[in-house]
Order: sequence, then C-alpha cells, then structure tokens
Amino acid sequence: MTQIEATHKPVIAIGTIGGTISMTAAKPGEGVKSTLGAEQLVNSIPGLDRLDVELRLHSIANMASGSIRFGDLFNLLDRANQQVEQGAGGVLIVQGTDTLEETAFFLDLYWTHQAPLVLTGAMRSPGQAGAEGSANILAAVQVAMSSAAQGYGALVLMNDEIHQACYVRKVHTTALNAFASPIVGPVGAVREGLARFFRLAPVRKVLVQPEQISQTTLLIETTLDENPILYSHLVQLGYAGLVIAGLGSGHVSIPVTEELSNVVKQIPVLMASRTGAGSTTKGVYAYPGSEIDLQQRGVIMVGSLCPRKTRLLLNAYLWQGLTRAELERNLVEHLALFDAI
Repeated sequence: MTQIEATHKPVIAIGTIGGTISMTAAKPGEGVKSTLGAEQLVNSIPGLDRLDVELRLHSIANMASGSIRFGDLFNLLDRANQQVEQGAGGVLIVQGTDTLEETAFFLDLYWTHQAPLVLTGAMRSPGQAGAEGSANILAAVQVAMSSAAQGYGALVLMNDEIHQACYVRKVHTTALNAFASPIVGPVGAVREGLARFFRLAPVRKVLVQPEQISQTTLLIETTLDENPILYSHLVQLGYAGLVIAGLGSGHVSIPVTEELSNVVKQIPVLMASRTGAGSTTKGVYAYPGSEIDLQQRGVIMVGSLCPRKTRLLLNAYLWQGLTRAELERNLVEHLALFDAI
C-alpha cells in the first residue's frame, strides 16, 4: 500500500477590529457604521479561496480606530502572539485607517516574531463604488503568507503597496492611495499575487511588554504666535513626557523656548517636525528656539520619526521603568534606527 504523506497548509490568522472596511449603512443615504465581522469580510473575497492557505478568522471588536486604547492594543498583541505560538505563519489585523499607522508602529515595538504582522484597512466602505477592502485583504494575506516578509516586523498593506510601520503615514483624507512612506517609499509591493520587497529587513529593537502603562504624554504642534501658557502646567496636569511637532527642522518660538527650559528639567522633551517629511536637524541653526539652542537646554531631536509615532515611542520607554538618563540614552539609540536609510 502506498503511503501518502499529509500536507499542511500554512496558517494565517485574521483579526478584525472595525473601521471603514467593515462599515455599512442601515438605510440608503445614511452614514455608515461598523457592522461586519471577520467571516463576513473574508468569505466573499474573490480569489481568496484559491490560495493554498488555512485562515483562522477572529472578530475581535467593531470600533472606529480613533477609539482604540493602549490596553486594546496590548490585548490585540497578546492574541497575535498566541496565534503564532499555535502555529500561524503570519497574522493579519484589519482596522480603520485613521490610526492605522500608529497601531502598526505600536505593535511593531513589541513584535518578537519572525512571522509577519500585517495591517490593512480600506478607504471606502463595502457599499461604495470602487470599494477596495477585498483587494487589500487579499493582498495582505499574500504578504502574511510570504516567507519573504519574515523579519520585517509590522507591515502596512494598502493599495498593493507594503510599508514599514516606522515610515508609513496617512497622507490623504479620502483617496485610495492615502498611505505613503515619505522620502523612503514603500518597502515592497504585491505583484501578480506575490509579495516583493525592495529593501532588506531592517535592524529592529523590540521592547519588553510593560507591567504598567500609567504614564501619559502630550503631543503639541507648535504654531505661529503660539500662546505658551500650556507648557507651564504640563507637569501639574500629570504628563510624564512631552513631544513637540516643531516648526521646520525642529524649532519653536522664543516664548515657548523659555517655558521649555523649565519643562525639560522635570520631564523628557522630544522635538519632531510638523512638516510631514524629512528629519530634524542638529547643528544648522543657532538662534533662540533653534535646534542647537534647544539641545543645549536638554531637548532631544528625534530625526525622521513623525510626531505621532514619537509620542508612542516615548510612552513605551516611560513604561519600561528606567531612570531619566537610561530612558534618554535608549530613546536616542532607538531613534537612530529610523534614520538608517
């Protein structure tokens, strides 16, 4: 008798937590709300049944992405870890696009596996003409099941483009090509059903999940003729760290600079740029409120990381229970990884 060896399909776990991709309207002409779960989203996708893969479907939540809390993300991370430990070769998370870049970066900070963690969503709800959600899920599954995607950490798949979590940003409110990675471009793309990568997997620094997440931080975008009064109350309000989306390559006004001199003595202050692309500078400008002046006062220039992700990184290190000196040293080392390209 001929013995036939059992073949095992690769396993991809899919978790849905809501977003435009899952939204429908109760009546024609009404606004859409999250209603669809994992099975409803996945089972009707053309071509998905032809992939040599076993899908594990999990409807985790149905919320707008702006309502996601840090605790939700750690619960999501625990679920994703459990799926990999139970044999999944990749994990796909489907959520709303408004905070997709932040979720991806947050999860990437703690993702310890070689298996890819892919996030996707949609710019159009299923009932709209040209809705792209099905195509995004199909392509995201193709990335998650690809051996080429191993070692990249968390990836964002939108519009057949693959983006690294640290670089990707939502750059348009409604367009289908709403996601981009300024300066560096996408790390890969899906072509004819295959995930193709343009750069090698990056050097990543993975953090230990914290035992507590009580410290909070504030992100402020500085503006023309800004009233600096808020800065003098930050510590009283309970903030343990501050991120500023600064002018140009990391600058603020003289009145704000004077307030920061006091703030930085009490809590870490990080300076990013509000421009949307490019790095903060370190040694170009020397006027009051410039990067040279701010660094002399103790402010940390973050480089190319965007302000929103800088806030998440600062939170992550505050939760590690480090001394101020240890925190700032580790932050600077971590930030340098994002300027490696």
